[in-house]
Amino acid sequence: MEFSKYHGLGNDFILVDNRQQPTPHLSPEQAAAWCDRHFGIGADGVIFALPGQGDRDYTMRIYNSDGSEPEMCGNGIRCLARFLQRLETAAGHPPTLPHTYRIHTLAGPISPTLQANGLVTVDMGPPYLLAAEIPTTLASPDSRVVDLPLTVADQSWRVTAVSMGNPHCVTFVADLEPLPLTHLGPQFEHHPAFPQRVNAEFIQVVRPDYLRMRVWERGAGITLACGTGACASLVAGVLTDRCDRTATIELPGGNLEITWSALDNRVYMTGPAQWVFDGRVNPSP
Repeated sequence: MEFSKYHGLGNDFILVDNRQQPTPHLSPEQAAAWCDRHFGIGADGVIFALPGQGDRDYTMRIYNSDGSEPEMCGNGIRCLARFLQRLETAAGHPPTLPHTYRIHTLAGPISPTLQANGLVTVDMGPPYLLAAEIPTTLASPDSRVVDLPLTVADQSWRVTAVSMGNPHCVTFVADLEPLPLTHLGPQFEHHPAFPQRVNAEFIQVVRPDYLRMRVWERGAGITLACGTGACASLVAGVLTDRCDRTATIELPGGNLEITWSALDNRVYMTGPAQWVFDGRVNPSP
């Protein structure tokens, strides 16, 4: 089976052309084996480009490195857009830039736009803010979770919960450097207040228009970047009066530009996606 390797700010993925059938070529267990960095290809997840549904051009499915399936991935969908550009160009139909794809995901329709400068801008849709939408039990189902206390590792944290089609728990800290993310991350992810587990973002506000972020991703652990997490963090910053509606989010792998529009309530993410290499592998684990 052929594949391509891409990364978005160091958040790396194996991309598979799955347009011939509506279900992924690999099982979750096979995908996890491919993601193993010692015995496999190595990646944070495997992304499948499937046929579109309804009026959508394509469908995106993704398995995390532990075999779980998230609803969506912000860095991943930028990589998928660049992958689709290469597939269409190889078939003799290069898209004219800028070009917007309409992608069906488990989080709903998402629209990434290929820019002429090589960056990809993604309309991530509106954030979901009610406790039932996250989901979380930290508040009543029809209430927001904004700057509420959560006890993790025998310490009380002030958290804000946001869903970008997948769940995020955002905590603002004075300094990211001493943060024991390897210790804290799993405890946030599996906290009983989040019945579907959660992505955990820790944010240091440098300026209202510049935030620093570290992330523990649900099903993947520490990663160099998380696009949906960056979007959720900006939304949390606006909700707690810590940042502007447009800001640069600095991640270990690089920067994303995030805007939460006051006009249409949608979140827009702009960042890179880079091809690394192509390969061929036996699909058996």
